Amino acid sequence: MSVPVKDLPEAAATIADRVFDRLRQAIVEGEIPPGSKISEPALATGYGVSRGPLREAIRRLEATNLVERKPNQGARVIRLSSDQLSEIYLIREALEGMAARLAAEGMSDLAISDLRNLLAQHKEDVAREDWQAYFQQEGDLDFHFRIALGSANRRLVDILCNDLYYKVRMYRCRFGMRSDRARGALREHELVVDAIADRDGELAEWLMRRHIRVSRRAVERRIAAETNGSLIT
Repeated sequence: MSVPVKDLPEAAATIADRVFDRLRQAIVEGEIPPGSKISEPALATGYGVSRGPLREAIRRLEATNLVERKPNQGARVIRLSSDQLSEIYLIREALEGMAARLAAEGMSDLAISDLRNLLAQHKEDVAREDWQAYFQQEGDLDFHFRIALGSANRRLVDILCNDLYYKVRMYRCRFGMRSDRARGALREHELVVDAIADRDGELAEWLMRRHIRVSRRAVERRIAAETNGSLIT
């Protein structure tokens, strides 16, 4: 049976959505490393899709700045320098501090309770790994993602959860899974939630800014130790 023409764009969009999600995950988790060339023929074959939805997915990755296209080089996964990553952390410090303040002002009691339950689960996970691993899942299972959503500011959510979130996650996947900061980071998260629960927006913002500042310095030390200031590979 033939597919109505009016249904084709929606079907193609669905395929493009799936390919976009798979490619984004592969980039974020390092399956496609920073600086790698995006090969349309190889990906079309590997994912079993036509070039149309694949190109749409790649265009969306360019729009989110996970992929960049340069003359005579084609599309490649972004490669951030240590300075660029530090800039992102500085922006996060300001914006996530604002998100924490707004969350303290408007986040529901139920959402705060769910956030406490999330941290309790993280504490159990970390304890099983002797406090050395603190790997957080994507989306709503991620502490920072939930705080951003709790701000209820759509523009702020878009910047943090779409523009910055996946760039940071690329390097959290590299540096954050095994970290001596696990115990401290989890405690800092708990303090932020306590401030939000107390509806103390000023304290929540200060605590979140301090938390991200400490995380930035830890990442900078890791990068310096591994690369001596050169580009991350």
